[in-house]
Amino acid sequence: MKRLFIFILLVTTYSSFSQTEELKGLSLKLDIQNQDTSKVSTSIKIIKLLYNSKDYLNALKFAKESETLSKSLNYKEGVAQINHIKGLIYFEKKDLTKALKYFKTSKLLYYDLESTTNIARVNSDMAILEIINGNNTLGTKYAIAAIEEFKNKENYKELFEVYDKLINTYETVNINEKAIVFCMKKLEIIKSLNDTNRLINGNKKLALLYDKEGNYPKAINYLDSALSYGKNNKNLQRSLFPIIGGIHLKRSAYKTATNYLKEGLKLNRSANNVDGIILSLSHLGEINLIHKRFETAEKQFLEIDQLARKVNNYTALINNYKQLIALDSTKGHFENAFKKQQEYYTLLNKISLSELSHKNEAINKKNNSGASNNELLIAKVSQDATVVSKNKFDKFRKNMYLAIGGFLILAICLVIAYFKRNKGIKYTKDLEQKNKNIELQKEAILEENKHFEDINNTKDKLFSIVSHDLKDSLTSTKGLIDLLKEKSITKEEFDSLIPELSDTANNAYLLLYNLLNWSKSQMKSLEAKPIFFDIQDVFKEKLKLVEQKLKTKRITLVNKTHSSIAYADRSMVEIVVQNIITNAIKFCDPLDKITITNNAKNNHMLISIADTGIGISKENISKLFGGDKTFTTIGTQNEKGTGLGLSICKDLISLNNGRIWVESTLGIGSTFYIELPVNEGKNTYNEVSSNASVEILQPSYSEHSLLHRLQ
Repeated sequence: MKRLFIFILLVTTYSSFSQTEELKGLSLKLDIQNQDTSKVSTSIKIIKLLYNSKDYLNALKFAKESETLSKSLNYKEGVAQINHIKGLIYFEKKDLTKALKYFKTSKLLYYDLESTTNIARVNSDMAILEIINGNNTLGTKYAIAAIEEFKNKENYKELFEVYDKLINTYETVNINEKAIVFCMKKLEIIKSLNDTNRLINGNKKLALLYDKEGNYPKAINYLDSALSYGKNNKNLQRSLFPIIGGIHLKRSAYKTATNYLKEGLKLNRSANNVDGIILSLSHLGEINLIHKRFETAEKQFLEIDQLARKVNNYTALINNYKQLIALDSTKGHFENAFKKQQEYYTLLNKISLSELSHKNEAINKKNNSGASNNELLIAKVSQDATVVSKNKFDKFRKNMYLAIGGFLILAICLVIAYFKRNKGIKYTKDLEQKNKNIELQKEAILEENKHFEDINNTKDKLFSIVSHDLKDSLTSTKGLIDLLKEKSITKEEFDSLIPELSDTANNAYLLLYNLLNWSKSQMKSLEAKPIFFDIQDVFKEKLKLVEQKLKTKRITLVNKTHSSIAYADRSMVEIVVQNIITNAIKFCDPLDKITITNNAKNNHMLISIADTGIGISKENISKLFGGDKTFTTIGTQNEKGTGLGLSICKDLISLNNGRIWVESTLGIGSTFYIELPVNEGKNTYNEVSSNASVEILQPSYSEHSLLHRLQ
């Protein structure tokens, strides 16, 4: 091992001085250590140094020696650490298969050692690997496991590192939605720690992600939040104002964009921040170009050109060429635009050649010794060429010209004949194609008209259903407020009516909410976004919302649910659960009982919500989930409904590849069943392993998130 280490020191001669000194110190320490675990620990430090300096070849050689010593000492922790580092090395070398193999070996050893923190570290790296491999669900499971461990240990440094890795990885593979989810989770923890700098950076990152998604209002909101954490912070304003201005520009809010960009330009000029000046000028120039203020736009683009060349900012220079080309084209200066287009491609080639030159620098040095031989060869060829007689060369040239001329004449004749022959065929085909296009357009117009008629019918039907119920709810609420305003009732009397007022408002809200969801689903614009979540958490949240109703009607609720994982759109399941529980309360008499249970089998979960209420007749059961027709009855205390709830429930469960049905006996009670998938896949009933991993992602979605998605 000592000889191998001496070799490593030689090949790291060109490394940084501080790293070399650290390697020397560790080498001396290694020489005097016995063949025990302390020697392995020192060896691992050396391997990490070599890994950090990207000297993967020697890191792997040294890891092999160190692993042999660790195994001879039965030092599991040493073997585990070495396998983890080997996994990281192969990950950097893009050999993901070997990387995963070493990660798994390391993780198994840490399981034996019950080292939960190290298991979390390996899970974090495995998460990134699986996401890059396209296994997003599995990668997310590993990530959640690591996050939960670091949260429990309050290890915020490594917790934030995991979040940053996930956010950057999802952004790299263009899954911005997932990047946003983890960015928001990270921001929640930062808020609890009240870390101002991280709050600013977290809000800024979220804004940039929403900007990528094209959600400009949210992007601006998060940038405003970032600014609010650094009030009167000129450095922060200098950084964010050009970005905010650019987003307002994308929204076509030119006046607001201009205000931010001018202030950002002023701040960046005062600090001589070239990148900020370039960004502000670029956006301002684009606004002036849109409003045909060509002279001002040209001045700004030319200033960008000078600044970008000064600091070798080729990205800004290339983008600026595009704007200059657009400017000349808009002004009608097509010759100038063409010249700039040539300069643009010349610059692109220059950058590509520059990168190629850097890569081949070592090869060029090695080939320098062969230059003289090449020169001699060229000289020899030139000398041989002068031996050819002028007459032979002239004769050869004439023959070549004649051959080329003859070929051109023949080619022209063939082209003319070809076009004449195909002119009639082309005309016939064009005519046939036009007729087909006309027929297709007719069909499309008829289909579109039918679609619009269906939408209008749906709208009319919905308006007729809800007008009466909304009017009653709002009239009741307004009447109570007017009585209080006119002092017709005392404050104590009004307070006693607050529960009724709350119920009326909740009913109106639920009506509108269900109406929106159902109408959207009818127009086929609602899509399920399934995740893994614990169904017991849903019941806990929803039961809190109905506690007052249960107490008011003196209904007993028995919650027999247990922790169990489902794979569905959580917000949709929440809507279904709330509707069914609310219906159960509605049709129960005082002292009745509602029982909630859930049972998971191999490939699905069965949820039941049973009540001992008034029950449903066989005739009415068939009407509950009617698609086009609504059905509603009065509750035990004259509670009203819209008839939309269960229709929505059926649509939402179907979107999640599940089933919903009811069993009821009049006068005895009703039981509603919901069947949901527990694994990914289009078919709920696909065979899956009963030993599936339980490291589940549980994002905190709410009904409001679904409402936003529907709008």
